[in-house]
Amino acid sequence: MYTLTSNDFESWLRGYKAAWEGRDSAAAAALFAPDAEYYWTPFDAPQRGREGVAAAWSGAVQGQRDITFRFTILGVSGARGTAHWNARFTSVPGGASVELDGIAVTEFAGAMQCRVFREWWHQRSEPG
Repeated sequence: MYTLTSNDFESWLRGYKAAWEGRDSAAAAALFAPDAEYYWTPFDAPQRGREGVAAAWSGAVQGQRDITFRFTILGVSGARGTAHWNARFTSVPGGASVELDGIAVTEFAGAMQCRVFREWWHQRSEPG
């Protein structure tokens, strides 16, 4: 079984940041294991596999510009990592300023290969 280190988790989160800020769904998908499960919310069915992640990300980032993403690692244990994250962007079209604040709980199959990604987040926005 893979053991996640704080350095590995930070590297993965930096890749996640680069993918989101770069609006790069292929780069995002590459951060996940081939059999990944990506849960946008606790109530929705997961996006499955790299193709599912790429498709979901592509749809989401098309409506975003001027993205900034920050994170703080809350803990690493075994193959799991937990982080607090915050993202800001301008919605397209309309120009609303959007802020997301959330928690991600992850499980890794190997270095830079997230197998399970669960997030809980809240959104606030101001008209553009």
